[in-house]
Amino acid sequence: MRLLLLYCERPMRLFRIFAVIFSTLAFSACNAELRRSDAELGLNPQQARGRRIYDDRCDRCHEPYSTRDKKGHSMKSVLSKQFLPQSGLPANDQQVGDIIRYGRNNMPSFGRVLSQQEIDDLLAYMHTL
Repeated sequence: MRLLLLYCERPMRLFRIFAVIFSTLAFSACNAELRRSDAELGLNPQQARGRRIYDDRCDRCHEPYSTRDKKGHSMKSVLSKQFLPQSGLPANDQQVGDIIRYGRNNMPSFGRVLSQQEIDDLLAYMHTL
C-alpha cells in the first residue's frame, strides 16, 4: 500500500484508480452467470443435446436464462407462455419449430442446417428454460 501511495502523488489519483478497478469488477459481476452442468439442471439426454445445439446456434442472439435481450428476444419461459411475445402466434412446438426451420423477420432459417431430430432436441431443451 505504501508503494501505491508513493506512486500516486495525489490522493485524487489513488481514488480514480480504485474507482476504475471497482467499477470494472462490479460490472463484470453483474453480467456473470455461472454455467450449471446438464446434471445440475436435471436435463435428460435429449434436452442435453438440445442445450449443445442452443449454445452453438442460438445463444449468440438469444439469452437462455435471463430476460435480457440480445439481438433476438430472450427465450426464457417462451414455450411456457400461451403466445409468442413478438408475433402473437401460439407458443407451441409446431410454431417455434417452424420459426427455427424457416426463419422469421431477422432470424435466419435453420431448416437446411439442423435435422428434424436436432430441432426436436432443441425444442426439448427450450421447454426447460
